[in-house]
Amino acid sequence: MDAEIARIYTDRQVEGLKPSFVMELLRLHARGPMTITELAESVGRTHSALSQKVSAMRTAGLVRTVPGADARSKKVTLTAKAKGIVELLAAEWRATEAAIAELEAELPYPMTTVVHDVEEALARKSFHDRIAEKLEQQQR
Repeated sequence: MDAEIARIYTDRQVEGLKPSFVMELLRLHARGPMTITELAESVGRTHSALSQKVSAMRTAGLVRTVPGADARSKKVTLTAKAKGIVELLAAEWRATEAAIAELEAELPYPMTTVVHDVEEALARKSFHDRIAEKLEQQQR
């Protein structure tokens, strides 16, 4: 599905944008500049994961970092490039949600239920542990 969303950006000649950046870009648009910690908390990710994503978004020319309140902190802010596409991003987000709802209506088992069931199964036994167990079995 991400590849199909990325095609929407390609169709509209938006370069460097990945579907995984959209939530953070929309959050920065709505709330203004934030530290990586604030942004991570607002989207439910770890500081480390967001730090890597901010670096990738900076490389793509979508965000920049500016000095924060003290010498140790930095704020993440949208670039002119990101500000120029934020309306497209918001429209794409709404269209994607509508398309997912339409798709779920066609399925006998909603994708959101599948995701919930997978999360519960992985909480019982992690994917890592499942792979490690299978490797161990193969080595016997």
